[in-house]
Amino acid sequence: MIDPLLTMFITFIFASMLRVATPILLAALGECYVENAGILNLGIEGVMLFSAFTSFLGAVATNSSLMGLAVGLATGLLLGLILAALYVTLKSDQIVVGIAFSLSAIGFTSLYFRLLYGTTLPKLPVKEWVVTVPQLADIPIIGRVFFNQPFVVYVSVALVPIFYYILYRTRFGLKIRTLGENPMVADTAGVNVFLYRYIVMLIGGMLAGVGGAYLSLYQVSLFQDNMIQGRGFVAVAIVMFARWNPLKILAGALLYGGAEAFAGAIQALGYLRTVPAEIILMLPYIVTIIGLVVLARRARFPPAFARPYRREMR
Repeated sequence: MIDPLLTMFITFIFASMLRVATPILLAALGECYVENAGILNLGIEGVMLFSAFTSFLGAVATNSSLMGLAVGLATGLLLGLILAALYVTLKSDQIVVGIAFSLSAIGFTSLYFRLLYGTTLPKLPVKEWVVTVPQLADIPIIGRVFFNQPFVVYVSVALVPIFYYILYRTRFGLKIRTLGENPMVADTAGVNVFLYRYIVMLIGGMLAGVGGAYLSLYQVSLFQDNMIQGRGFVAVAIVMFARWNPLKILAGALLYGGAEAFAGAIQALGYLRTVPAEIILMLPYIVTIIGLVVLARRARFPPAFARPYRREMR
């Protein structure tokens, strides 16, 4: 007979893995399209943080977590548009602008949260996000993992095959990939390079916004200073070592989610008490770095990656 404690431990890890992986997966799917189009958006960390902040404010103001989620989505769209203007129209350095944007988000959100609420933590409205499938949710281990999750988890996983099909089986996806390979050829063939790069930035901003909103409204259920804690940069790393493939991005996100869930489980159950908590919390990032070192070195970056396109170069 299986030890009940072991069953609880396994269930906790796998159920948490999906929930923890969700914001990373959403951000990485959007970044996949962005990078396939030849843009490196290091501002994704800032987009997630701003969206986590505004979605929290929206949920408190309207007493609705779903309205907060909508506010986070809208924030992501707006910030995606702003970053697209900087990257595509103004042709700014994508690395410098992205990092500066993400760093400024930390200071801006921390300052205004304190101005609005001081040291108090406002209470979020009751969340009705979890979708429970009757009877199936009662199955040991499997039920909690697959049939008792927030609806955003199901949406994020469902987007993976959809994004893969669009990217590799449609004309729209072919145009996006051509922008990363050779935007000049795409422009000559009649593809509006600037328009399509704006579109992918909006897609990336929207998904990063939803990921940030999910993090503050459900996973953490409050707003904290720098609460994204590098998840946006992890999403960028996962996209690279997944070689811009949505199916492999899912595997990478689950790997990170599993590492973070494992770290949380051994802390909650009191395992490895002699190991400093900081080392345990480093585990997801260590796993991501190892994966990047092992796999990304074999990745072939798009030739036009992170290079602004100028028509006069034709």
